[in-house]
Amino acid sequence: MPMFHTWGPRKIQPWIYILQVFCIQFSGGVYLGALEAVRGTTCLMLEDLLMLLFAGLAGMAVYFPLLFRMKFRFTNQQLLCGAAVVIGICNFITMSTTNMAILLPVCFIAGMAKLQGTFENMSNIQLWMTPERDFGIFFPILHIVLLTAITGSAWLAAVIAFHFSWQMMHVFTIGTMCLVVLIQLTLCRPFCPMPQRMPLKGIDIFTGLLISLLMLMVSYFLIYGDYLMWLRSPKLRMILALSLILLAFVMYRLKTIDKPYISLDIFKYKNVLPILFVTIVAELLLGTEHTLEEIYWSEVRGLEEHTKTALCLWSLPGVYVGVLITLFWLGNKKWPKINNGNHTFHEQPWKVWKLFAIGFGCIFSYAVLMYFLTDVNVPLSDYRLPLVLRGCAYAILAASLMWSLHESVHDLEHFFMALFIFNILHMYLAGAAGYGLYTTFFKHLMADNMSRYGAYLTLTTVSSPMAGAEIVNSVFAVTLKQIFGGVVWASGFMTMAFLLLDIPRVRTGIEKVPYWSVYGIKLLSRGKQPQIS
Repeated sequence: MPMFHTWGPRKIQPWIYILQVFCIQFSGGVYLGALEAVRGTTCLMLEDLLMLLFAGLAGMAVYFPLLFRMKFRFTNQQLLCGAAVVIGICNFITMSTTNMAILLPVCFIAGMAKLQGTFENMSNIQLWMTPERDFGIFFPILHIVLLTAITGSAWLAAVIAFHFSWQMMHVFTIGTMCLVVLIQLTLCRPFCPMPQRMPLKGIDIFTGLLISLLMLMVSYFLIYGDYLMWLRSPKLRMILALSLILLAFVMYRLKTIDKPYISLDIFKYKNVLPILFVTIVAELLLGTEHTLEEIYWSEVRGLEEHTKTALCLWSLPGVYVGVLITLFWLGNKKWPKINNGNHTFHEQPWKVWKLFAIGFGCIFSYAVLMYFLTDVNVPLSDYRLPLVLRGCAYAILAASLMWSLHESVHDLEHFFMALFIFNILHMYLAGAAGYGLYTTFFKHLMADNMSRYGAYLTLTTVSSPMAGAEIVNSVFAVTLKQIFGGVVWASGFMTMAFLLLDIPRVRTGIEKVPYWSVYGIKLLSRGKQPQIS
């Protein structure tokens, strides 16, 4: 690692960068585990906090096309110190004000800095993790860091908010960013892998800003849709119309300018569109984590935030099991090598279709268990297995889909552009759409179930507070079961589809069935009459 001074211990240098990436990944504009604490002490609604959360995710997604240029323009020390300083300033602002006009761009910028710091750290230890640059090894290990940080930061924020205040999580983040800057200034020196720095000229910044604005408008429509009654709201109708106009203008720029922010040629690569479709479906199904589970833990079981996040830590063992499965599937060195002229890869005895089937099968098993366990009388320990399965599904699908995208898009610059679109769907758009869809379904099903159960209520039952609370909890549980049932059907269909795609005869030997008239003409031409069995 040439960015370290020669007097530094060589064996611990990669581990120092792993410490730095965990520090940066534990940061954020707002924290999932502290949402309830922030709501209780400020005037912000849940929709406002989710909007800030998705603004940070939008900043991360839109910054992907710039990573390639930034790494070859600035030194490692400049990029990491800059990311740490920006994250520290953003955290200071987010704990000091509740003005949405200020918080929204601050969280967006914090997301960009978070991605810059994560990429710079992980790219510098890539050869330490896999000397052959095998992305079948790199992507699963990357998701160990990402998913551990996502779950761990939510738990840490909830614990700190419970024992102290939610602002102390931001103070903790500012302290970790100071640690990153101190490491860079004392142990490292300026280093850039390009002897001749790559200029930043020619980047279509204007289109990037328009795409960012479009993403924020779409997230506003999806997050506030249920609260504002969707298209019944004049504000949402106006935002939807402006979003369509802006989308048309962005597509026009991408097609007409010489060096667009995102090249539309990435859609011409083989399998890119199917990969993006599978990503959308997987994220929509896994969106139950932030909606259905949140409703169940908070409204039905009445759990405190730190108890919920402590229970959700059981998804981490599933994450590690899913990573091990993906590593065995994609990065097994014992499989024979094949050289196609451009790069060397391992021949896999099983196709990635079956790995997708395992991932969706874990979602199916998780939804089935949650369907039967959604009851106030079930002990919390019984939910450990479905949470493990959810974590396993997320790790398998996230790592394998990213690997599949890399195998389809070999050009480095186009790959970062493809990652931009992939992450819009993976961690941003499908998550916001899932929240909007699940909350809308829940509201309509809840109203329908309450009207159905209302026929069995009596004046005595209505006047009894305890009985009324039990009825409401029962209706909550029944509504959640209905939506989990839909997830069971959808995930089961995807599992069976990928299992069938792995069968060679089904995948490549599908015969076209002729129309009945054609079949009848052929029989008549042979002088035969069709036999009716």
